[in-house]
Amino acid sequence: MKTILYLTDFYYKAKGRAYYKEDLYITSKLKNYFNILIGHPHQVNSYLECSDIIIFRNTGSVIEYESCFKEFVHNVKKRNLLTFNSLDRKGDQRGKDYLLQLTKNKFPVIPTVENLNELDRLGTSENYMVKLKNGADSKGQEKVSYKDIHSVELDGKIIQPFIDFKYEVSFFYLNDRFQYALYAPEKNKRWELIEYTPSAVEIEFADQFVKWNSLKRGITRVNACCLLDDSLLLVELEDLNPYLSLEILSKTKQDRFIKNWIEILYTM
Repeated sequence: MKTILYLTDFYYKAKGRAYYKEDLYITSKLKNYFNILIGHPHQVNSYLECSDIIIFRNTGSVIEYESCFKEFVHNVKKRNLLTFNSLDRKGDQRGKDYLLQLTKNKFPVIPTVENLNELDRLGTSENYMVKLKNGADSKGQEKVSYKDIHSVELDGKIIQPFIDFKYEVSFFYLNDRFQYALYAPEKNKRWELIEYTPSAVEIEFADQFVKWNSLKRGITRVNACCLLDDSLLLVELEDLNPYLSLEILSKTKQDRFIKNWIEILYTM
């Protein structure tokens, strides 16, 4: 029986979400097929040789333990350790620079720049969103008016126009296979999610980012906003430890997701 080192932070607090409950649920299912060791990301570098697979889950923003994470990534690559997610891709794993690249490559993404002399590329906007490149869960995010944007310190940050949209929708993938989608009907209550049945066109929208990212193995959450004209723009590509919101799914979909995940872990 393979041994999994499951990384989580049971005490991490996030608005509208109980991360620890999700991890207790997942480990209760995985323990029927694997030996499970549970560790905190601060401790991971002391226990790398204790398992066959390291699962990086609800550990919160890496900004809270950046030095530990950098050492972890170095050790994983140096020792060729198996992790889930694999640490080889271009999305949130590496900060939000990918949004700059996707903008330049004309992908359907919220326009993103990092310098004030590029503001004209964002079109006309009364307000902007300024975000930390290595932020998560809205940490360090602020709404700035057009008249104040030129006084903002932008080191390590990105700028996006403040966009009016109808709702947010998230597409969840295991490796490159679509699993389910959720959305927030009320945009001001972004964590009050319900199940969503996407169209073929919407899945194609999400697929293009999963294909671009080329994650070798792992869970990807493609977060998008639906504009007033019903088109979608990418908000973020979570490819390290996205929250899964499994408690929202029907039991049938929960069981199917866990079954598909276990099959992948077995083949690693």
